[in-house]
Amino acid sequence: MDTPIGPGPTGMNLNNIRVCARCGLRYDWRKSPSGMKMTYCSSLCERADLGFTVEALLRWEREPAEKEPVGPTTE
Repeated sequence: MDTPIGPGPTGMNLNNIRVCARCGLRYDWRKSPSGMKMTYCSSLCERADLGFTVEALLRWEREPAEKEPVGPTTE
């Protein structure tokens, strides 16, 4: 729907409105703080639905595994 609604010369474009997959609220996806803007209205809904946020996953670093000696050891 390209018909602008609301106050102002441009109004609100309904193409930018999505429904949150978690809570069902309507939101403007461009203003969502979630890493998955097109799916969740906020980071709280993203975390509640997935158990983590995409931003936290990107920042996560694995602990380096201890390296075992390769080959025979001489003692």
